[in-house]
Amino acid sequence: MTAQLEIDQVTLRYSTPRRVITAAYQVSIAVYRSERTVLLGPSGCGKSSLLKAVGGFLRPASGVIRLNGKPVTGPGPDRMMVFQEFDQLFPWRTVMGNVVFALKKGAGLDAAAARARATAAIAAVRLDRFADAFPHVLSGGMKQRVAIARAMAMQPEGLLMDEPFAALDALTRQQMQDELIQLWRETRFSLLFVTHSIEEAILVGSRVIVLSPHPGRVRAEIDVSDVGEADRSSERFQALRARIDGLLFDEQRAAARG
Repeated sequence: MTAQLEIDQVTLRYSTPRRVITAAYQVSIAVYRSERTVLLGPSGCGKSSLLKAVGGFLRPASGVIRLNGKPVTGPGPDRMMVFQEFDQLFPWRTVMGNVVFALKKGAGLDAAAARARATAAIAAVRLDRFADAFPHVLSGGMKQRVAIARAMAMQPEGLLMDEPFAALDALTRQQMQDELIQLWRETRFSLLFVTHSIEEAILVGSRVIVLSPHPGRVRAEIDVSDVGEADRSSERFQALRARIDGLLFDEQRAAARG
């Protein structure tokens, strides 16, 4: 099976006035079409940096990122990003206006075609009744749904999500996780999702890539596709949670014990 996205021996570095910081080191990951891949790791392991590099916003210090066999050299409408911040929308445009604007500017659609596609995308995230609402009247979760609708309306090769539900309350976060999976079932887009939550990684992903502490390296790739929407208290869910917890923290606990 040919990978849709290849992260091949990628090292990412940042330069500061005092030193050079390595965020991720020789990371290799293959992502396949219609797969839900989650990058999981502690703060500072380079997972968000890897997502930005896939998005074309950060150039690797070494290695290469390929999409459909072609090197990624910059941002493009084939990869759409959704960030954790709620204020990703133009406050002076309605929900419909935000999505239509992206389609006209980013996809080059005319007004009629843009509105038709935007209408379908807004319906997919169940915000039909709020199409003419402005962002200031929406909740945080609703704003995130608009951002997802706007990204999906572009019909990208892949959706890149950087801890998009991190700032939500627990109930809204669970609802958004469920809605994301439902949207995936309907459209089967490729998802690359960043989180530091073990539970969220198991619930959202079909495969979890566990990264080591700074600098990030691939510690393990774990298939979680058989879990689906299983009860969090199920034996399988808890076994996976314990396994991933061990991969993330056993090394740090051993070091702390001296």
